[in-house]
Amino acid sequence: MEFVFNGFYTLISAVIVLLLGRFLVNRINFLQRYNIPEPVAGGLVAAVISLLVHTLWGYSVVFSSELQTSFMLVFFASIGLSANFMKLKEGGMALVIFLVCVASFIVVQDAVGMSLATLLGLDPLIGLIAGSITLTGGHGTAGAWGEILETQHGIQGALALGMASATFGLIIGGVIGGPLAKLLINRYSLAQPKTNNEIHYRDTHVEQNSDDLAPFENPHQVRLITADNAITTLGMFAACLAFAEFMTGFSKGTWFELPTFVWALGGGVILRNILESVLKIDIFDRAIDVFGNASLSLYLAMALLSLKLWQLADLAGPLVVILGAQTLTMALYAAFVTFRVMGKNYDAAVLAAGHCGFGMGATPTAVANMQAITNMYGPSHKAFLIVPLCGAFFVDLINATVIQLMLKFVV
Repeated sequence: MEFVFNGFYTLISAVIVLLLGRFLVNRINFLQRYNIPEPVAGGLVAAVISLLVHTLWGYSVVFSSELQTSFMLVFFASIGLSANFMKLKEGGMALVIFLVCVASFIVVQDAVGMSLATLLGLDPLIGLIAGSITLTGGHGTAGAWGEILETQHGIQGALALGMASATFGLIIGGVIGGPLAKLLINRYSLAQPKTNNEIHYRDTHVEQNSDDLAPFENPHQVRLITADNAITTLGMFAACLAFAEFMTGFSKGTWFELPTFVWALGGGVILRNILESVLKIDIFDRAIDVFGNASLSLYLAMALLSLKLWQLADLAGPLVVILGAQTLTMALYAAFVTFRVMGKNYDAAVLAAGHCGFGMGATPTAVANMQAITNMYGPSHKAFLIVPLCGAFFVDLINATVIQLMLKFVV
């Protein structure tokens, strides 16, 4: 039996999940020590409770997907609105190197999936589903390609298989990033963890140079905004989402068709730089940061709250083997390639945590992973400049290209 929650009940449930996650992280030393993001901690508990209720009594809840999508779009719009071209130059060669690193991993991810599928007697395309289509691509890419693989390539159940694999990736991406970065930081003595008193002082005192920080750093820190700033910022978000909706419909079926969240991000970039560079209007970054962080937390809470863990029980044994191997591959690649290529320093460790987030799950997971690390060890401006833009925009373009090449190779 299913209960349908409208937007109000979905929002209340998400807030409860976030409060639960904050309580658990503050009270359970293990979660704090290994930098598990609060939405992940609370969301997993909620998902397990849902599994038990469904198994014992057959009840389940359907949450408002429209509200979840809206928060996701606001988050990506906030990335675009934070993309001042002058500041993006700070990414420089590091952004290019990270993109090459990410592109190489997508090829590795698909090679691992397809090779294991072949060895286990499955269609190689199933390995592609359990590769970058769902893990780097997430639920949106899984849905789009699942339909194509079912209708054009005869892979029965590709859509359900993709959704289950993307669900697995979303969970694992938020679980392995923090511990991996902590291991690297401790192994190479890159930073010292802050005490609880230091964290409390930072979060309750206004940062004097907060406008110079990269977006999404220190989400719990006090930021001063006014009602006028909030209203103006909400207007910009509304413009980005309207642009995204229009362009999604306008580009449908054309060569430049892109997911809605990419148009939201692109709209933010265009709006920000026209207002700032052409019209000479000051942009209030602190308000964008507040709304972006709130949307990120609520989106993640809703995404994990909506997980139906019993669907993972339908995964065949071979697919579990493939996904397990993908998890190990991601962790090893982040530790021995991403971390080393990006400089073997503190920024590189935070970047490795972010790579685990969108390499197995989604960009919001990557940002949450990095926030969990920087909350404990201190800021990483480079990581927060590079990962949101790379994970939200470039990675989808690279992934789509690699998937097309792999299909031509297999078919």
